[in-house]
Amino acid sequence: MSGPLHGRRVAITRPDAGELGTRLRALGATVVHVPLIEITDPIDGGLALRRALARIDAFDWLVVTSANGARRAGPGAAGHPRVRVAAVGPATAEVLAEAAGRPVDLVPRVAQAEGLLEEFPRTPARRVLLAQADRARAVLAEGLRTMGHDVETVTAYRTVVRTPTPEEIAELRDVDAVLLASGSAAEGWAAAVGTTSRATVVAIGPVTARAASRLGVTVAHVAPAPDADTVSELLASVVR
Repeated sequence: MSGPLHGRRVAITRPDAGELGTRLRALGATVVHVPLIEITDPIDGGLALRRALARIDAFDWLVVTSANGARRAGPGAAGHPRVRVAAVGPATAEVLAEAAGRPVDLVPRVAQAEGLLEEFPRTPARRVLLAQADRARAVLAEGLRTMGHDVETVTAYRTVVRTPTPEEIAELRDVDAVLLASGSAAEGWAAAVGTTSRATVVAIGPVTARAASRLGVTVAHVAPAPDADTVSELLASVVR
C-alpha cells in the first residue's frame, strides 16, 4: 500500500485503535496497537455516579471531559432536556450526543479544560455535575467554582497504567512513531520503553506533552486536537 506513511510503523497506545488506526492504515502505515492504559470502574464500582445521575434534575449542567466519561454519564441525561450537557471537545461531544440522545449544548473551540472554562457561561450561578476520571486535573472543577458555580465532581471511571507483554515491548521498541494521548499513557511508555527511543513521540494535546516531559520523555510534536484527521495528518507531515 502506498501513501505518505508507507513503510512506517506507528504505535497507538489507546485502549482502542478505532478510527485513528483506520486513517493511518489508509495513509500506508503499519499500525502497532499496544494499549498502555486500561479503563476500568471506579473504586466504588460506579455507585457515586449512579447516585448522582439518579438525581440529575437537581443539576443545570452535566459536563464530561472524555469519551469514556461521556459513555458512562451521558445516558443519565437522556430524557432530561432541562439539564444542559457540555463536552470538552468534538470527539467527546460526538460520544456524549449519542449517549444522551440529543445535541450537546457546549463544545469549546479549544478542546481542553481551559477552553471549556473560557466559554462556559459565567452567570447566573448554576449547579454542575462534573463526571471525570480518577486522575483528572482539578483545573476544571476549580475554575467553575471560581466563577461561582456549585460543582459536584464524581469519578466516572479509572485510568490504570497497563504493563505490556515482553512481545509488545519489543514491538514498541521497533516503531517509527508513537502516539500518547494522556499522561497515563506517557507513564506507561516511559515504564515500558524508557525515556530514550528512536521513535518520534507525538503527544495529543499540550497537557499530555507536559506530562511526558515531566517523565523525561522527549516530545517531538503536539497534535492540537485529538480527532483522527488532525492526528493522522500531523503524522503524515512529520514522520519520514
